[in-house]
Amino acid sequence: MMRVKIFFFTVFCFICLSAQAKRFTNQYTEFELPSGWECALEGTEWVCQSTNNDRKKEAIIILAAKVRGSQDSLPQYQDYLKKQKTFTLPGGKTQVSESKYANIKDVNGHRWVDALHLASEVPGFYTRYLATVKEDLGVAVTLSVAKDHYSSYQGIFDNIVGSLRVFRQKNQNIANFVKKKDEDLLGDTTFIPSEGGQMDIGAQRKKSAGAGGGDDTTTYAIVGAVVVGAFFLMKKKKK
Repeated sequence: MMRVKIFFFTVFCFICLSAQAKRFTNQYTEFELPSGWECALEGTEWVCQSTNNDRKKEAIIILAAKVRGSQDSLPQYQDYLKKQKTFTLPGGKTQVSESKYANIKDVNGHRWVDALHLASEVPGFYTRYLATVKEDLGVAVTLSVAKDHYSSYQGIFDNIVGSLRVFRQKNQNIANFVKKKDEDLLGDTTFIPSEGGQMDIGAQRKKSAGAGGGDDTTTYAIVGAVVVGAFFLMKKKKK
C-alpha cells in the first residue's frame, strides 16, 4: 500500500512540475524555461533570467545567432572552447579562464559543442556553452551561474540543455535577430543587470584579448554571458 501511495505521489509531483514548466521559443531555438524565469530581446541577443531580483545575481542565460561564415563549424567551436579565455577586467587586471571540458554532444538528434569554463567572463562564475550550426546559422546558448550556486543550478541547466532544440524556418526573415556574417561575437558582450526592474538588463561591450579569437572576425563567437552585478557591487564596497 505504501509503495502505491509513493507511486501516485511521484506521478502527481511530475504532473505539477510539468504544468509549471513553460516552453520558450525564439527565432531559431526553443527549450523548457525554468519556473519564474522570463526572456527579453536585448539587441540581437535573448537574455533569460529569474524575475526575482535576488536570483538575477545568481544565473543568466543568453541566446545568440549569426549568419554562418566559412569558419563556423563544430570543430572550430570545439577547438576554441578547449582553450583558456583571456581578457582584461575593469581596472586593467588580466583574467584567465579555466576550461573544464569541451565535448560534442547529441541533443534531441542534433550535434552541439558542449563546454564548461570557470571565470571565462568574470571571476567566480561558471559558464556552460552550447554552440552549433544549422543550415545558414551559427547558434550559441550560454548558461552562467555564480560559483557558490553551481551545484543548485546544475540540474536546472541539465534540464534546459536536454530540452534544447534548434531550427531554421525558411519562411521567416530573421535578419533583425541575428548577427551579421562579419560581426565578431567572441566574448564581446557582457550583460549587467540593472538595479530594479523585472527585466531591466543593460549591456556593456568589452574587447577580448588572448586565447580564442584574435582578429578573426568570421569565426563564430560564443557569447560571453554572465551576471556581473555582484562583481561591481564588491568593487564599490572596497572604495
